[in-house]
Amino acid sequence: MINYILQVILFQVLFLAIYDFFLSKETFFTKNRWYLLSTPIVSFLIPLIKIPTFQKAVPKEFIVYLPEIVLSPEKVIQQKITETGFYESVNYINILFWIGVALFSVLFLIKLVKIINIIRKYKVVKEANFTLILLPKETKAFSFFNYIFLGKEIDESKREKIIQHELVHSQQKHSLDLLFFEILKIAMWFNPIIYFYQKRITLVHEYISDAVVAKSETKESYINNLLSSFFQVENIAFVNQFYKKSLIKKRIIMMTKKQSKKINQLKYLLLIPALVSMLFYSSCSENFSENEITPRKQLQTKYRNSNGKLVSFEGYEMTYLDDYLGDVPPKEVVEISFEDLASYEKEEFNDYLKRTKEHFKDKPTILKSLKYKFFKMPNGRNAYGTIEKGLNFIGKNSNQTETKELTIYTVDEAPTFPECEDGDIDCFSEKLQEHFQNNLNHKNLSK
Repeated sequence: MINYILQVILFQVLFLAIYDFFLSKETFFTKNRWYLLSTPIVSFLIPLIKIPTFQKAVPKEFIVYLPEIVLSPEKVIQQKITETGFYESVNYINILFWIGVALFSVLFLIKLVKIINIIRKYKVVKEANFTLILLPKETKAFSFFNYIFLGKEIDESKREKIIQHELVHSQQKHSLDLLFFEILKIAMWFNPIIYFYQKRITLVHEYISDAVVAKSETKESYINNLLSSFFQVENIAFVNQFYKKSLIKKRIIMMTKKQSKKINQLKYLLLIPALVSMLFYSSCSENFSENEITPRKQLQTKYRNSNGKLVSFEGYEMTYLDDYLGDVPPKEVVEISFEDLASYEKEEFNDYLKRTKEHFKDKPTILKSLKYKFFKMPNGRNAYGTIEKGLNFIGKNSNQTETKELTIYTVDEAPTFPECEDGDIDCFSEKLQEHFQNNLNHKNLSK
């Protein structure tokens, strides 16, 4: 998840850099608006797309294999859980994330309630295309959807142009854009790039409104009115404000700028190589992440449950995963999920499962009786476990770690195989011996 979030932020930085360096000075305001709305969403989608062609583009011989470091983390984890209190096993990163989400959600609701209270409190004037809210003893001017808020202290001569300006915001649904970024700020409150996005789209909104209203009079007259206006600014990020001192200079520069040539729209084609590069990176990132650096295969260690104890012996194949077989999951190790496995481990297990199903396709009862779990073993490697109720193994030799042949010692409660009668333990033992020592033999399955 952390890797996914980092990729999202990285892609948003790249998209924003393209905008700042190549698009922000162009007068294609509507196209820039949609660029700023779409690229944050695309940033969330790209890391989820894995293109096999890109993954194969990097030859395997160029992948660096690092030696495996065995730290036996399961023992450390178990010891820590035993010796420390509950507070030390809590995932503080998750808690911090949800605290941030809750805090920013509350701040958003407070601002939303503030606008609703203003609408209820002050005089409302219904117009054909909008609703005018008159604010007594105020010089504020802003809009929120179809509501235009206008301070009564604003000169009568300026009100009409201000209403025209804010009406463009209302008609083009600019408030939806700002609310979209407010939601992103709640979900990714730790990501500063969202704040930069919101500032840039706020400026684009002003460019759009200025361009529309300035057509009804000379640009010089509109700029003079803009410079002579000085209003209070409502401290709410998701409302469109007529006057914001930090934006005045940029708005005037853009109004006096010549229309961009149509050929400059070719700059949007920069998105193509950018998107291809991002897709290539996200598709191949698994090969370079910490958990996905493919180690060399090792000789498989086989684990068995012998009278409640975990015993092991050396296998005969080079694999990524070790093997466990028993009636219950081993107590000495930590159980993990399939998702905790690396991609090459998942691929190896799926291949093993496919061969097993193919081998026993005519014996559905056997397949149905097998349960699979995954464990972090004492040697630091992951293992798949085949759990079969009633299985208990012991070696022919007293030295369990050296024996390579295991036989069934006891069966407490055996399931019935198709070839056996109910309760026939001798028949069950014989069939199970054949099942796990011959049928599940990796050499036989691979033939």
